[in-house]
Amino acid sequence: MDIKVKKANPLQQKVPCLVLGVFEGKLKTSLLKELDLALAGALGRAVRDGEFSGKVRETLLFHTGKGFSAERVMLVGLGKEKNAGLEYLRQAAGAMVGALQARRLTVFATDLVQCPLKGTSLAARAQAVSEAVILASYRFDRFRTENTEDLSPALKEVRLLVEKPSLVAEAEQGVQDAHCICRGVVLARNLVNEPGNVKSPEFLAEQARTLAKEVGIEVTVLEKKALVKEGFGGMIGVAQGSERDPRLIVLEYKGGNGEARPIVLVGKGVVFDAGGISLKPAEKMDEMKMDMAGGAAVMGTLLAVAAMKLPVNLVGIVPAVENLPSGTAMRPGDILTSLSGRTIEVLNTDAEGRLILADALTYAKRFDPRVVIDLATLTGACIIALGHHASAVLGNHDGLIRQLIKAGEQSGERLWQLPLWDEYGAQIKSDVADVKNTGGRPAGTITAAAFLQKFAAEFTWAHLDIAGTAWEEKGRPYISKGGTGVGVRLLVQYLRKIAEV
Repeated sequence: MDIKVKKANPLQQKVPCLVLGVFEGKLKTSLLKELDLALAGALGRAVRDGEFSGKVRETLLFHTGKGFSAERVMLVGLGKEKNAGLEYLRQAAGAMVGALQARRLTVFATDLVQCPLKGTSLAARAQAVSEAVILASYRFDRFRTENTEDLSPALKEVRLLVEKPSLVAEAEQGVQDAHCICRGVVLARNLVNEPGNVKSPEFLAEQARTLAKEVGIEVTVLEKKALVKEGFGGMIGVAQGSERDPRLIVLEYKGGNGEARPIVLVGKGVVFDAGGISLKPAEKMDEMKMDMAGGAAVMGTLLAVAAMKLPVNLVGIVPAVENLPSGTAMRPGDILTSLSGRTIEVLNTDAEGRLILADALTYAKRFDPRVVIDLATLTGACIIALGHHASAVLGNHDGLIRQLIKAGEQSGERLWQLPLWDEYGAQIKSDVADVKNTGGRPAGTITAAAFLQKFAAEFTWAHLDIAGTAWEEKGRPYISKGGTGVGVRLLVQYLRKIAEV
């Protein structure tokens, strides 16, 4: 897909379709009046008949006559102007792409980047629109061999229209940033969508080697023998039920000052989670191929940051395992010795993500991190608490949490903070070991974070539970069914702000 920025009058664009953004209730602008005149009053009649009001994601399509440059005009709603922000713009752009692809249109022009949103720059608007266009066009279809003609056609050319030649360069920068960021999101989505028979821990390691070579960063992979020797008891315990050996994947991007301490990202990488001996129900177990979405987000973020050449030092750590039941699988009641030396009583083998993250967080200390952020599809309790509209954030530093929440608002990947008071730690005290891996049903998301906090006490740390946001069942504007790639855009936004300091 070619996204171009062009200085032009929207109504003079010779394209299969021209898309204009409209705020709710703002249907009498000079541009829309001129359009209505060219359409012989069709726009006015549609508004009077209640066919279009400008509500967010609402669309209305007109076929034009011979006297008009564009063959069609589509209006897309932006919602109320006082409420509109970058996420409304992404939603509108995503709805626009869906409507156009449904009509098999692959070339269009739009003025969406010119929509006046308070507190936003042209570059930010161009980035937002481009992100939505690219991500709305995403599909995972490499295993489709039949009925491929039913698939929506790929977009070929998108023109982003600006008012002045002096604005072209700024908008182009936004488009370029969007391309880099979406490379990371698409990688994360692809990794999550890969089926379990393909996606082994070694497969993830190979993908990491490929992206490291692509963007020139360092990669280290620890295999089972090294993990046993080092004492990664949590990872080995989870992986021992599978014939596919675990891997610890470490990616290092050195874009900042050589003396600057790195930010470390840790992502849960359970390539398939059957629950182990504490077997999950059969219904929707197929979706458990997405239990490595945290690891996918870490790898996608490293790709995006390196492509953008952000001036930060960044380390990504992905503990990759498979959690299956077998004669060699760990049992409820087993006691593991983690990399930290802390012993863990395993009460539920389906609470495995925190076991591998415990080892990865301990390993992160070796990098003398400035900040550590982990991402994991960790608890079903998070879905009960927040549904599928936000990820939970917890941690030991309110300043870091506030920065992440702000980045979430700006990127459209929202976070909601849950408490992490000392009282929750009492639920994971064990009678026979240092800690147990579940505190029961009450406050399940919080007690899982309280468990991780024991392995993150020595550094500034935040935990993102993405269980409810990593997978999309129905499809939404710019988020297709399947893996969402959540976390990449949020983390890139956070890291861009850090790089500015």
